[in-house]
Amino acid sequence: MIIAVDFDGTIVKHRYPAIGEEIPFAIDTLKMLINDRHRLILWTVREGKLLEEAINWCRQRGIEFYAVNKDYPEETTSNNEYFSRKLKVDVWIDDRNLGGLPDWGTIYRMISQHKTWDDIINEEIKSNQLTSYKSEQDPSKKKKPWWKF
Repeated sequence: MIIAVDFDGTIVKHRYPAIGEEIPFAIDTLKMLINDRHRLILWTVREGKLLEEAINWCRQRGIEFYAVNKDYPEETTSNNEYFSRKLKVDVWIDDRNLGGLPDWGTIYRMISQHKTWDDIINEEIKSNQLTSYKSEQDPSKKKKPWWKF
């Protein structure tokens, strides 16, 4: 799968033009996705020196992207007559998603298990209903009245 990943607000906290603190588990999850043989493309508004800083920040943490702001490493306007800033990817990981950025554990679960937001939400609802039902059925889980010691 080809996955586009934003930098500011997604891998690191928003501190643009500085580089913010890593969002918990972002780097570990990206490494797992690479190990699972997904191709990661860094997709960011950063350019020039700021872009190089972001690439080096990731590289120092063991993340090498397949490409940066393009579909493949060798892509240029001269060798792709249909060159566009719009990437052709399977998945976008970006803090500007409708609904926001899920935690990185959920992101990995969605990609590795081919789950949608709908799947995740329905599983949570079922899990909460099951937990609620079990506690209602288990007499040891019921609170004792405050007046009985």
